[in-house]
Amino acid sequence: MTARAHELARGGRLPAFVYDLDGLAAHAAAVRLALGEVELYYAVKANPDPELLAVLARQVDGFEVSSGGELAHVARVLPGARVAFGGPGKTDVELRAAAGTHRVHVESPGELRRLLAMGVAADVLLRVNLDVPIAGASLAMGGGATPFGMDPAGVDECVSLLAGQEGVRLRGVHAHLASGLDADDLLGLAEAVLAYARGLGVTEINLGGGMAVSYADPADLFDWVAYGEGLAKLRRRGETLRVEPGRALTVYCGRYATRVIDVKRVYGELFAVVAGGTHHIRTPATKGHDQPVVPSASGEPVTIVGQLCTPKDQLAARVPIALAPGDVVEFAMAGAYAWNISHHDFLMHPHPAFSYVGSSTGGSCRSEPASGLATGT
Repeated sequence: MTARAHELARGGRLPAFVYDLDGLAAHAAAVRLALGEVELYYAVKANPDPELLAVLARQVDGFEVSSGGELAHVARVLPGARVAFGGPGKTDVELRAAAGTHRVHVESPGELRRLLAMGVAADVLLRVNLDVPIAGASLAMGGGATPFGMDPAGVDECVSLLAGQEGVRLRGVHAHLASGLDADDLLGLAEAVLAYARGLGVTEINLGGGMAVSYADPADLFDWVAYGEGLAKLRRRGETLRVEPGRALTVYCGRYATRVIDVKRVYGELFAVVAGGTHHIRTPATKGHDQPVVPSASGEPVTIVGQLCTPKDQLAARVPIALAPGDVVEFAMAGAYAWNISHHDFLMHPHPAFSYVGSSTGGSCRSEPASGLATGT
C-alpha cells in the first residue's frame, strides 16, 4: 500500500484511499473459519465499496443493508446475493423492496403493521432491545431506552399481530445492542439474547455486530477464535446463529494517503496541513481519537490537520514523525466508516481517488465514485 501511495503521489493523485484486497480476503477467511457453523453477514454500512464487496462475497453468507439505496447497490454489484434489510426508519417504498430479501429486521409494531397492510410475503426477525447491562461499549444501541428495536412488550405485540396470517412469517429475533465490545462481553450479551429467544420459541437468532476495534492500538485485534468457540458452546441443536460485523471486517484493509501542503509553528506547536482531511475521513473527528499514522522517519511531534476551516479538522495530534511540504502521509485503519460517512462537499475540495492492490484486481484505480458507489475501472 505504501508503494501504491507513492505511485499515486508521483501522478498527482493524492489524496486517495488505498485498499489491500488480498489482506481483506485473508482476514475474512480467518473470521469465517473461526466462526464455524455461525452464519456471517457483512454490514454494508461500514464500507460499500464494490471491490471490497466482491472480495467479501467469497467468504460471507450474506449482506446486511439499512436503506433502499444500499439494497439497490448490493443488487447491482452482487446480483443474487443473500440480503437482510435492517434500519430504524424504513419507508413504505423500502418495506416493499425489503419484502423480497432473505430477512427483514422489523423495528416496531408500527413498522410491522405497515408491512402486513401491504399484503406482501416476507420473512422477518423482530429486533429486540433487552434491558441488560452493557459495560465498556463505545456505542450503546440497546440496554434501555433507545430508538432502536423494541422492548419485550413491543415484541409481544408483534407476535400477536403475526398470529392468524401466513404472508409475513416470523423466523426469529435480531439484537444489535452495542459496539466496541471484546469477545467475552459479546458472549455475555449473546447468552442474554439466546435466553430471550428460547423463551419466545424461535430458533433463528441474529446477534448483530459490535466487535471491538482499537484505533489507539491497531495490533489489539478482536479475538474471533474465542468468540467462535464461545458461540459454538452456547448454540443448541437446531438453532441458527448469525453475526453481522462491519468495521471489524474491513477497517484494517484500507489506508488514507495524502500529501503535506504546509508545515508551521503556532505558539510553539508544530502543525502539518495536508491535502484533504475529515471531509474524506470523518472518523477521527466524530470518535474523538487520532487516526493511526503509518510509521515513517521520527521527528518532533507534529499535529496533522486538513484543509477545512474548522479546528475539528484534525487527523492526529503530536505524532513523532518528521514532515515537510510534499511528503506523503499514510493513515491506517481507513477501511470502514471513512469516505462513506464523511461530509464530502464541505468547502468543495476535490474528492479522493480510490486504488486497489492485490491479485483480486491486478492493481486497479478509479477516481471519485458517482454517489460514492461506482464500480472500479
